[in-house]
Amino acid sequence: MELLVDEAFDGSAHLCEEESRHCVSVMRHRVGDEVAVTDGRGHLFHCRIADANSKKCSLSVISTETVPPPRHHLHMAVAPTKNTDRFEWFVEKATEMGVGEITPIVCDHSERTRLRLDRLRRLVIAASKQSRKYYLPQINEPVECKTLIKSVKEQQRFILHCEENQKEHLFNLIDQASDILILIGPEGDFSADEISLAKANDFREATLGEERLRTETAAMVACCVANTKLKVGF
Repeated sequence: MELLVDEAFDGSAHLCEEESRHCVSVMRHRVGDEVAVTDGRGHLFHCRIADANSKKCSLSVISTETVPPPRHHLHMAVAPTKNTDRFEWFVEKATEMGVGEITPIVCDHSERTRLRLDRLRRLVIAASKQSRKYYLPQINEPVECKTLIKSVKEQQRFILHCEENQKEHLFNLIDQASDILILIGPEGDFSADEISLAKANDFREATLGEERLRTETAAMVACCVANTKLKVGF
C-alpha cells in the first residue's frame, strides 16, 4: 500500500496535499501510473493517476476491496514518557502490530502531560502504510488516568504496575472473547490511589515477568503478548 486517501466516490478520489506531494514529487508517479490507496477504514482502492498534481492529485478508481476488520480491539492506555521520542517509538511499533486505539493517560506521577497529536497521527499514517494496515488506529486526546478508569467500555481490562504483590502473567489472563484495555503507567509507576481505583472498577492486576521495563518497553511487550494470545491462543 502506498498512499492514504480521505474517501473515494463516483469512481474517483483525491489525495490531500501532503499525500499528493509524496505521490508526485517523492515517488515520481505520473499520469497513467497505477497505485494502491486506502482510506484507513478497511477499504483498499486500486487506482490510476488521472492528474499528477503535487497539491491535489486526482485518481480514477479501477477496483475496490473491503478488508475485514480485526476480530479484536486492543486499546492501549499509556502514560507519555518524559522523552517524547520513546513514546513516539511505541506508537509507531504498536501501529505496525495492529493496535486499535491508543490513549495517552495523565497519571499522578506523570512527568509529561502534553503531546503533539498531529505528529503522532502522522506517525500512525506512515506506519500503517509501511505495514499494510487498512484500519488506522485511533489516537485519542490525553485524559486523566482516573477519569479513564471510571469510564471504561472494554470487558477485559488490565493494569500493569510494579508493586510487589501476587500477579498473574498477562498472557494467561487474556481470553479471545472480547475487546481489551491495558493500562501502562509512567516512569514513577501508578500511584496507590490509581491502583486501588482500577481494582474497584474491575481491572485485573497483571505482570509481564520479573524484569522491570521502561514504560515504552512495557507497552510494546504488552502489545506483543496480547496480539500473540489473540491470534495464536494456546
